[in-house]
Amino acid sequence: MKTTNPWLWVPSLYFGQGIPYAVVMTLSVIMYKNTGVSNADIALYTSWLYLPWVIKPLWSPLVDMFRTKRFFIVSLQFVMGVALALVAFTLKMPGFFQMSLAVFWLMAFASATHDIAADGFYMLGMPGKQQAAFVGVRSVFWRVAQITAQGGVVWGAGKLGENLLDVRLAWSIVLFALGVLFVLLFLWHQFVLPRPDEDKAVGGSDHVAEFLRTFSSFFAKRDIWLVLGFILTFRLGEAQLVKLVAPFMLDPVDKGGLGLSTADVGIAYGTVGMLALVAGGLLGGVFIARIGLKRALWPMVFAMHLPDLVFVYLATVQPQHLTTVSAFIAIEQFGYGFGFTSLMLYMMMVAQGEHKTAHYAICTGFMALGMMLPGMISGWIQQQVGYQHFFIWVCLATVPAFLMAALVKVDPEFGKK
Repeated sequence: MKTTNPWLWVPSLYFGQGIPYAVVMTLSVIMYKNTGVSNADIALYTSWLYLPWVIKPLWSPLVDMFRTKRFFIVSLQFVMGVALALVAFTLKMPGFFQMSLAVFWLMAFASATHDIAADGFYMLGMPGKQQAAFVGVRSVFWRVAQITAQGGVVWGAGKLGENLLDVRLAWSIVLFALGVLFVLLFLWHQFVLPRPDEDKAVGGSDHVAEFLRTFSSFFAKRDIWLVLGFILTFRLGEAQLVKLVAPFMLDPVDKGGLGLSTADVGIAYGTVGMLALVAGGLLGGVFIARIGLKRALWPMVFAMHLPDLVFVYLATVQPQHLTTVSAFIAIEQFGYGFGFTSLMLYMMMVAQGEHKTAHYAICTGFMALGMMLPGMISGWIQQQVGYQHFFIWVCLATVPAFLMAALVKVDPEFGKK
C-alpha cells in the first residue's frame, strides 16, 4: 500500500463529512425560517431528513459489496457539491420549498452513505497505532465543520441578506460557495487519499447471511429493549428543542421570539454555542475516563437536560442583548456536549463484541430515530402553545431519560482509562 501522510486527508475528510450534516440539519432550518416557512412545516419536513441516518445500517453492506470505499468517498463528495449548487438554484423558483427539500433528501442519503465509506476507509487507510492517534483529529475537524457551517456560513448569509436586501439571493450565494468547496474536496481527495490494498469490493453468496446474522445478534443482546428504550428517550427533549432554537431566536419579540438577526444567530448559536459544545464534549470524555461510565452517567444526564431551563428563562424575559443570549446559549450547549458524551460511550459499550462496527451503526440509527420522530411534531406543538410553554414542555420531555437511566445496566469498568 502506498502510504500518505494522514494529515493530508484525515482533517479534510472529516471536515467534508461534517458540512453536509450541518447543512441538512441546521442551515436548512434557518434558511426556511428566513424565507417565511412556518415553524410547523420546518420542524416536520426537516425532521424527515434524519431518515437516511436512521436507516443507513440497512445499506451499509452495499458499500462493501460494490466498488471501493475510496470510490464512494470521492464520488459522493462530487454529488454533494452538485446538490448544494442545485439547492442554490431552486431558491428563486416558485416551488422552492418542495424542490429544495427534494435536493436535501438527495444530499442526506449521499451524506449518510459517505459517512459509512469514510468511517470504513479510516480503518483501512493507516496502521492501527495511527488510527488511535488521529481519533481526536477527526472529531475536532468534524466539529470545525459544524462551527464553519452554523457560525460562519449563517453569519455570511445574514450579512449578505442585509447588504443585498434579498435573503434568497444571499442563501443562494453561500450555498453555491459550499458547492464549489465540495468540488474542490472531490478533486483534493482524488489525489491525496491513499489506496489501501484491503480497500476492495467484498463479494460472495454468504454476505447476505452474514448481514442477517449481524442484525439477529444485535437484537439477541441482553436487555436489548431496555437498551433501545434508553437510546430512544435520551434525546427526547433535545430532539424537539433543536428544531425550534433558531426560529425562536429569529422570530420577533411580539411573536415570543428574541428578534435577533440571522448574523447574530450565526454568532450566538453557531459560533459561541458550538465552541461551548466542543469544550463540554472534551471535558465529558475526560470525566468518564477518570471515574468510568457507570459513576458518570447520572451527573451527565443532569448536565445534558437541566440546562434546557435556560430557554424557559429566555422565552420569559426575552433579552435582546447578543452577549446575554450568547452566554445562556453557551451554558446550554456546554451541558449538552458534556452530557451527550455519556450516550456515545454507552452505545460503544452496547456494541462490544464480534460485530462492533455494525452494532454501533445500528445504535446510532436508533439514536437518529429518537431525534426524527419527536422533531417532526415539535413545530406544531410550539405553534399551539407558544415558545414559553413549548420550552416548559421540552423540560418535561426529559423525564423519561432520567427514568431509563435508573434502569439500564452499565459495566462499572467501562470507559475508565
